[in-house]
Amino acid sequence: MSRRTRRTAPATGAARPTITVCRGCCCGTPKIPGLDHTAQLRDLRQAVDGAATVRVTNCLDACERANVIVVQPSTAGRKAGGRPVWLGLVNDPDATTDITTWVQGGGPGLAEPPGILDLYAFQPSRRVRHELED
Repeated sequence: MSRRTRRTAPATGAARPTITVCRGCCCGTPKIPGLDHTAQLRDLRQAVDGAATVRVTNCLDACERANVIVVQPSTAGRKAGGRPVWLGLVNDPDATTDITTWVQGGGPGLAEPPGILDLYAFQPSRRVRHELED
């Protein structure tokens, strides 16, 4: 797994949800034409500022589903039963907006995701999930 960076440290109190954005070999590259990847990341960070931590990783090894975003629950969300949600083919600004709206409401375990996100959700292999959690 590659290096990951966090934009800001979580605020005091309960940890915020974390949004991991893949920007590896296929995600975030011209292989997905017609999408401004820089704007997608910028808009995501601006929309969830204060509500979540956004981090970028090199590759989540789910290239066939580029662009991949993983929404991990906050501490409270995990205690409420929330688990990481993997979203693939996030190549539409409306999908990014749906993700940010959900995270602003609390994210996994605390808020129901908009129904449309069911179309983007998928289960990666155990190996890939384990690498993200390390």
